[in-house]
Amino acid sequence: MISLVELQEGKEAKIIKLEGGYGFQRNLRARGIREGKIVKIVAKHPLHGPLVISIDGRETTIGRGMAAKILVEEIMNK
Repeated sequence: MISLVELQEGKEAKIIKLEGGYGFQRNLRARGIREGKIVKIVAKHPLHGPLVISIDGRETTIGRGMAAKILVEEIMNK
């Protein structure tokens, strides 16, 4: 498992675990970010800026601090 921050741009991964408190997890789940979902890194902004991710066909932006608490397993393309 790696954190979402470590995933390369354009790669897809399955969310395995959300670390953090109840409020943090509730915030992510309200945005559709939960265990078992497939997430793709659309863009990584420079200078430790936020990540643009795609989940369920929608794009959203999350900070690197939040992304570091989302543990994923990379999906290897065939």
